[in-house]
Amino acid sequence: MAAAAGDVCGSAAGAQPGAAAEARFISSAKGKGLFATRSIRKGETVFVERPVVASQFLWNALYNYRACDHCLRALETAEENAQRLLGKSSLVLPHPEQCSIRKDLHQQCPRCQVTYCSAECRQAALEQYHQVLCLGPSRDDPTHPLNKLQEAWRNMHYPPETSSIMLMARMVATVKQGQLELLRLLFTEALYDEHLSRWFTPEGFRSLFALVGTNGQGIGTSSLSQWVHACDALDLPVLQREELDAFIDQLYKDIEKESGEFLNCEGSGLYVLQSCCNHSCIPNAETSFPDNNFLLHLTALEDIEAGEEICISYLDCCQRERSRHSRNKILRENYLFACSCPKCLAQADDPDATSDEEEEGEGETDDAELEDEMTDV
Repeated sequence: MAAAAGDVCGSAAGAQPGAAAEARFISSAKGKGLFATRSIRKGETVFVERPVVASQFLWNALYNYRACDHCLRALETAEENAQRLLGKSSLVLPHPEQCSIRKDLHQQCPRCQVTYCSAECRQAALEQYHQVLCLGPSRDDPTHPLNKLQEAWRNMHYPPETSSIMLMARMVATVKQGQLELLRLLFTEALYDEHLSRWFTPEGFRSLFALVGTNGQGIGTSSLSQWVHACDALDLPVLQREELDAFIDQLYKDIEKESGEFLNCEGSGLYVLQSCCNHSCIPNAETSFPDNNFLLHLTALEDIEAGEEICISYLDCCQRERSRHSRNKILRENYLFACSCPKCLAQADDPDATSDEEEEGEGETDDAELEDEMTDV
């Protein structure tokens, strides 16, 4: 379901009208889930969704993978990409008609020269967050706080990245530019109501620095220091971190899920509906990005009945074929929960054996020791 850049970037984040699914609160332990509102047939597109914010992976940007700074659409053809990476300007790839790029539509920010695929994307970025984040002539200044923050992130998160600190920066900038409704979409559960007033302010979002990372980690001491300096550079009010107890735990898990979607190997984004999809080792839906931009498509892998929960897999197809022990080890380390999907329950009595493809790391914590700390999903 393709959409022109103007149709996508100029409207609010979220799914296209007529989506066949809705988010529902399941329990305080499990949080949200996504459920079918009608019967969905195998192969059907459940919804197409725009992110609240999206950002290119910092290592990809460093190595000049050219993508729109807003929607992540490629700004070079596959042939140009291959020629640059291989250093062979004479390289020719077949079927160039399958990779058309409208370079005549490309535009740059006149101050910092970041590039967009269209005037619509440039305007959408400007209205949502770029007024705050535009570095102007400081874009190539390594001493600028925002550049130091990105460098600290790269030093902690080597490829393959699964998120970007710039997601957080763009969220904060969105708040500062007054676009709160885009961010309210992320936190609509009754569970969060008592906390909303303090979070949806520039001061409240300042505390989110501790929550985003990969592989179950925060952004770390080095990045945290750079985050504080970056916030100061953006003229955001100072706020000491509050005690948020169970709310922090749940929000951490949500952001880990929301920032885990790869966009054509270019970047990651925060999605409202997709973030409600819980994991299953036998998923009935999968996500993809067929439009070569930040539009997420959720497609049914099986027939789904009205009222049935829609689940995706946080594991790739090879990982799903591993033993229950190996699957849960990956899920614990990356998503902080123990899986209780039908496949895992059916294999509950299997020995805690590691799959042949995976070598057991030394000093691994036993499943039983972590059981009380895990949240079933």
